[in-house]
Amino acid sequence: MTIHDIRLERSKNSRLKEVDFKNLKFGKTFSDHMFVVEYSDEKWGEPSIIPFGKMSFNPSMVSLHYGQAVFEGLKAYINANNEILMFRPDEHAKRLNISAERMCMPVLPESIFLEGLYALLEIDKEWIPKEQNSSLYIRPMMFATDETLGVAPSKNYTFVIMTCPVSSYYDGTVKVVIEKEYVRSSEGGVGFAKAAGNYAASLYPALQAQKKGYDQLLWTDAKEHKYIEESGTMNVMFEIGGKIITPATSTSILSGITRKSVIDLARKWGVEIEERKVSVQEIKEAAEKGLLNDAFGTGTAATISHISAISLDGQEIILPTVDKRGFSNKAKDYLSALKVGNAQDYMGWMKKI
Repeated sequence: MTIHDIRLERSKNSRLKEVDFKNLKFGKTFSDHMFVVEYSDEKWGEPSIIPFGKMSFNPSMVSLHYGQAVFEGLKAYINANNEILMFRPDEHAKRLNISAERMCMPVLPESIFLEGLYALLEIDKEWIPKEQNSSLYIRPMMFATDETLGVAPSKNYTFVIMTCPVSSYYDGTVKVVIEKEYVRSSEGGVGFAKAAGNYAASLYPALQAQKKGYDQLLWTDAKEHKYIEESGTMNVMFEIGGKIITPATSTSILSGITRKSVIDLARKWGVEIEERKVSVQEIKEAAEKGLLNDAFGTGTAATISHISAISLDGQEIILPTVDKRGFSNKAKDYLSALKVGNAQDYMGWMKKI
């Protein structure tokens, strides 16, 4: 599929001149166009790029009632030659289908995802920020559209890609609370999928943490609240005694693309890294012994976000200052430079449009 295979309806009134690119709030400003394709009669229909705007739905649409909705998040950048760069878009296309299959939704051909995305970016290229620490955030999503109140997989779906210029998701370091009461996901569930309901389940406990001055939660396992799983917006890693440790992915933990990339970088650079269960007690004891040198989150929105404090049972574990963190700073600097074309792409991760 190429741009010539996509029905194009250009926006008559661009909002580009209304945007202050130096003062962007994450997810508040949307670009002029969106990519849309619908699924019915067991096949995907004609793809379109149309002006971004409201969509009409019947209130009986099943995704509103039963949560049959999945999404992705990735970013586009502009390099010094005014070329569009993307970080591992093929991995996002694959993960969307992993989520879709778990939610009983149709597989979306990767050609539709990728070629539709590339065409959309070419049309809205001027929306990609050139400011430092900014990017064009991309939100692909698929949702069920049957109009019925019966509990059953939908037969009709809509896939949409929308974009919005953004600055950094977090300003500076983040403070987190180890959550030992509420549950985001459990083994055998849909925690590994980017399903809308996962995030709905996290909102209330996250709000309670924010009221206490924390940015996010560190979720623990649903059965014993003994093992750390992930944060609300990112996977999590710890440096203990010079070794990087991160919870192994499972059916309750999202397999993050930034997470996987950071693991690959550690191995390439000769940094010891382990994917395994990480207990709350291990983190506590490492901190008490002075061995917890770093803690950081990895994710598309957050990239690499340093954790400055971890609250456990009302007590705070204070992490070293950012300038003392070795591997995570190196990985963050490399990925930041790579995404705008200022570092060698020796892993073959970047897509140039």
